Amino acid sequence: MDYSVLENCSLFSGVSVSELKEVLEETPYHILSFDKGELIFRLMESALKVGIILEGSVEIQKSFPNGSQVNVSVRLPGEIIGPAAVFSKTRKYPCDIVSLESVTIMMIQRDDLLRLMQKDVRILENLTTEIGSATYMLQQRLELFSYSGIAQKAAYWLLMQERQKNNNKIHIPGSISKWAMIMNVSRTSLHRELKRLENQSVISYTPPVITILDSNALIDVLS
Repeated sequence: MDYSVLENCSLFSGVSVSELKEVLEETPYHILSFDKGELIFRLMESALKVGIILEGSVEIQKSFPNGSQVNVSVRLPGEIIGPAAVFSKTRKYPCDIVSLESVTIMMIQRDDLLRLMQKDVRILENLTTEIGSATYMLQQRLELFSYSGIAQKAAYWLLMQERQKNNNKIHIPGSISKWAMIMNVSRTSLHRELKRLENQSVISYTPPVITILDSNALIDVLS
């Protein structure tokens, strides 16, 4: 077991490697592998377990009866999938979660995670923060979708990331294509808008990093 990924997982924040090894020795879990494109959690499937990504990346997708699809977010190693659903009243996964590449995931059953939280209040606090942060991010996603223009969506996303990280250097999520999918716009249109912002000296783009040169100009794009 490579504990370096788990050590950086938000669920185990503040827990040392030695403590982590000890608690996991007493906690049942399974390590599962999925190929690219495999469904990990299915929409409206009973939410019985939480996953921690050890390798690879997954995408959370929301499908609608009319056939449209919203790509909610991409999750990377060390991030958690399914906690809000597992502890919700309905206990159903609200979205499909699909592997973007070969992934390895640690799965922990709901009851086992509850016992783990009872043993260590830090893990309980971390999970509460994780679920709260996910709710906050969902609100921001809704605001993102309120903007119709591609330039506005890009500007809002960049400003949101800058404020969260307190850093003007923003790593795009995977690639331009993946980022475009998250914002539900075409890759070509997004690339064109980024070039336009770069030509106006608003941003500087050196894949996979976008440097915000003029935050005020991005705010002007929103208005």
